[in-house]
Amino acid sequence: MARVVVITGGNQGDVRSLLEQARTLIEERVGRVVKASAHYESEPWGFEAEASFWNQVLEVETALEPEELLRATQSVEADLGRDRIREGEQKALSGQRYASRTMDVDILFYDDRILSTEILKIPHPRIAEREFVLRPLCEILPRMCHPISGLRMEELYQKLKEEEKKER
Repeated sequence: MARVVVITGGNQGDVRSLLEQARTLIEERVGRVVKASAHYESEPWGFEAEASFWNQVLEVETALEPEELLRATQSVEADLGRDRIREGEQKALSGQRYASRTMDVDILFYDDRILSTEILKIPHPRIAEREFVLRPLCEILPRMCHPISGLRMEELYQKLKEEEKKER
């Protein structure tokens, strides 16, 4: 069994209920949820939106290989109302890289594997830039090491907070 870490989140609909539904579907399609963070509210990252996001990090045991895991997480997103075509249209109209959505499930880690294909990059390449990822990660896996940087999640979070202070 592999240990994977995913983050679920969204900013449309009853997001807190959708987070619970995502967790249930992940247990059904991916594997046993070993740890789950609290739900965290955050401002949209990388684009402008009226509604805040809610996120939750899950540590899951799975027998799925990385690309099977990706297909499973994308099916969870679709079943919870994510419409990638509509998102693409919104991004094209706004000129922004991201758009609001009911549910997003990102694969953060897959054991200590490093993988880079056209459709999947593990670990997720923007973990160290996103407080909404690092904060719940630090709640459940503060001492977990990033397989590329070698830094623990708590160290990455502290580094991000220090960079934010410098930018002010």
